[in-house]
Amino acid sequence: NDGYVQTSPVAKFAPNGYGLYDMAGNVREWTSDWYQSNYYSNSPKNNPLGSENGQYRVVRGGSWASKSYFVRVSFRPADTSTIYTDDIGFRCARSATE
Repeated sequence: NDGYVQTSPVAKFAPNGYGLYDMAGNVREWTSDWYQSNYYSNSPKNNPLGSENGQYRVVRGGSWASKSYFVRVSFRPADTSTIYTDDIGFRCARSATE
């Protein structure tokens, strides 16, 4: 219980070890990855970029509405990209080389 009914304000809690805020537990986040159930068993070990196409997108991070099991970083459920709920968001990011 963090004291908020649903989402909390951005950067309300301490960042993780990489200096990133709100990576797990506030809202689940859409990724650019297309879901493939066996992708990681057939992908490059370092920096896998995800499938180039598919039917479903990957959502990560868990949310204020998730059970703790679903907040694990290895949990990567698939969902249709047309779904919207009050516990899914997105993060703007850029490459570290830019």
